[in-house]
Amino acid sequence: MRVPSLCLQWSPPTCCVKTLSILTIIMQVDQIDFHGLLHSANLVETELRKKLAPLGVQPRQALVLEAMSRMGPVSQVELAATFGVTAASMSTMTERLLAAGYLTRSVDPASRRSNILELTDSGRALLEGIIIAWSEVDAVIKAVLGDDAPAFFTFARQLRNGLGGKIPGTDRADSGKEI
Repeated sequence: MRVPSLCLQWSPPTCCVKTLSILTIIMQVDQIDFHGLLHSANLVETELRKKLAPLGVQPRQALVLEAMSRMGPVSQVELAATFGVTAASMSTMTERLLAAGYLTRSVDPASRRSNILELTDSGRALLEGIIIAWSEVDAVIKAVLGDDAPAFFTFARQLRNGLGGKIPGTDRADSGKEI
């Protein structure tokens, strides 16, 4: 019996090929160690957002406020450089902090073309709540990791330092506890 040539040319429908392709990618991603770190970082940031929500600030805003407490009066350009973002991105963030009353802006006496940002009393008062929120997230991580938590925090600092990071608002990239 002769098999029709049509049967020999059969190929799976496009939807099946796409599904198989996606499954292959998913299996590959699950084998990449970084994926676990990326997903965990996202979950930790979500937890931090919940803790900061009553304060009305986002995680990046909290970092900026805390760095400014170390730096004192600072230009927006210097602040952007500290965080490795564009001046435009930092401008968006600082505008929100200015509107909330956590920062003031004044003309830089040394260069009339630039501005100086400074924490207000409200901004400094908010830092206490930010540090409490960060401590609560530390506690969540410690509860999950148990006795491995100190090593995890040490490795996290080593990773940050090894990638060229530093404590925002300082020139330090030490491995000790920052706050």
